[in-house]
Amino acid sequence: MIVFGASLSPYVRKVLAFAAEKGVAVENRRFAFDAPPAEFLTASPFRKIPALQDGDFTVCDSSAIVHYIEAKHPDPALIPADPRDRARTIWYDEYADTIMVAVMGKMFFNRIVSPKFLGRPGDLAVADKAEQEELPAVLDYLEQHAPEPGGFLVGGRLSLADLSVASPFANLRHLGLPLDRFPRSKVWADSMLARPSFAPWIDGETRMLAA
Repeated sequence: MIVFGASLSPYVRKVLAFAAEKGVAVENRRFAFDAPPAEFLTASPFRKIPALQDGDFTVCDSSAIVHYIEAKHPDPALIPADPRDRARTIWYDEYADTIMVAVMGKMFFNRIVSPKFLGRPGDLAVADKAEQEELPAVLDYLEQHAPEPGGFLVGGRLSLADLSVASPFANLRHLGLPLDRFPRSKVWADSMLARPSFAPWIDGETRMLAA
């Protein structure tokens, strides 16, 4: 399997961690923003990352990809079969993808991606507003539900919920954002990001951003 896109994207990182927790070998293929390979464009006609190529099968969108991997490699199960646990897992995946990343992305894009990779200043006013006015409410929700370090969000076991919600915390770490107001969330997320499925990718991202 080939996963297209850099792990700096929380969506790509989620897929890479999901595959690693499954024991599924994937090739991560990164590319320049302005020079996407033809294989990526076939898999992702709207140029969104991540995209997956598995033989002659292609699909894009991180949630579609993890559901494909889950169906093809059902053990260990990372999407619960129990109806309530499955619904909660899908909710947390949605919370991470469309609520957390929507806010965090304003900070990460304008403070890191735009100046460092696109060569133009970011809109720091947008980033500051997101940090000060939007992020607290988003993380206040998680602070109410975050498990103890080493614990899990759904059903007492690792699931897609944990991988989806933990992934954006790596971007918050790259931003150097203090999270003292959210101690339970931070400690739990740090324990998740220390897992072998996440840690090598984050270490590589840190070295790249420091270069």
